[in-house]
Amino acid sequence: MPNLFEIIENQPLTADVYKMILRGDVSAFSTAGQFVNIELPDKFLRRPISVCDIDFEKSIITLIYKVVGAGTLQMSQMQPSQKLDLLTGLGNGFDINIETKSPLIIGGGVGCPPLYYLAKCLINRNLQSKIVLGFNTKEEIFLKNEFEQLGLQVFIATIDGSFGTKGFVTDAISQNNLSFDYYFTCGPLPMLKAIHSTLKTSGQLSFEERMGCGFGGCMGCTCKTKNGYKRVCTDTILTSEEVIF
Repeated sequence: MPNLFEIIENQPLTADVYKMILRGDVSAFSTAGQFVNIELPDKFLRRPISVCDIDFEKSIITLIYKVVGAGTLQMSQMQPSQKLDLLTGLGNGFDINIETKSPLIIGGGVGCPPLYYLAKCLINRNLQSKIVLGFNTKEEIFLKNEFEQLGLQVFIATIDGSFGTKGFVTDAISQNNLSFDYYFTCGPLPMLKAIHSTLKTSGQLSFEERMGCGFGGCMGCTCKTKNGYKRVCTDTILTSEEVIF
């Protein structure tokens, strides 16, 4: 259900990526990988943004978003104390109650933020993951220090080779001989497709689509899976066994 959140902080992390911290009712959230749908002034459709972190004690959520259009540009110009109407606790989120001893987390660009809270949830299960993050250039890198502060071993891939492994996340995985028995991933569709075709273990993939309502009513984000048609807004996370590319 919609509720008002107050902006506590809204600061740039890179040239076009921003971190927004908001305070409000966080009771609808249950797991990592869920998202919010934000109502913006003079915009017909809400903007779906994944949740980077949740502090239930302080009733705070952290969003990290990229300025890609008029809506996110409008968000980047908002100031502390402004209020936003959010639909909260959307999406099914990652299932962390699976059998794994050494999970690998893989993120690309603005697909990285929801993996931060996922890493914290896995740590609470005494699972210390490795994480691979992919960006175009070193100037676009964000969240590296935050993941390291959680105690994770972080591997970076940049397409231009300006930091870490030159190439894609799949190159960083192979060149660093990373071993794992399960994976969680979120990022652009070409990255998800490459991961799905390259990695032989099971995993969970977080998808995004253009959305109308964000909660399963309009059927606008329906995609075909091996288990039939699913709505990306309600089934944001799909298993590697059911995905069709």
